[in-house]
Amino acid sequence: MKHQDLGERLSAARNAKQAMAAKFRQRPGSDDPAVAERRAARAAVSAAREARMAERETVRLAENARIASEREAHAVEQAEQEKRMAAEKEAGDARLEAERKAARDARYAARKARK
Repeated sequence: MKHQDLGERLSAARNAKQAMAAKFRQRPGSDDPAVAERRAARAAVSAAREARMAERETVRLAENARIASEREAHAVEQAEQEKRMAAEKEAGDARLEAERKAARDARYAARKARK
């Protein structure tokens, strides 16, 4: 291991600072065409991303609306079916009651005829 004295360490630190400053100064400024081009490319990518997001949102909303309308149509159809079944049950109950009444009346008439 090589031992450095204070002067060598200070000069090495100064050289490192100068190298970092030179590297920073070499960076292009904000008015550089390459920087403007990269900024424009980033803006274009961002705009395209936002357009895709808006399109996906539109598709999602349309799908949700379609599903809601299908659910509503299914609910209406089911309600109509329930109404038909209730009407059929009511008609069946009325027919059964009429048959029971007719049978009861026939029994009553038969009993009257026997006396």
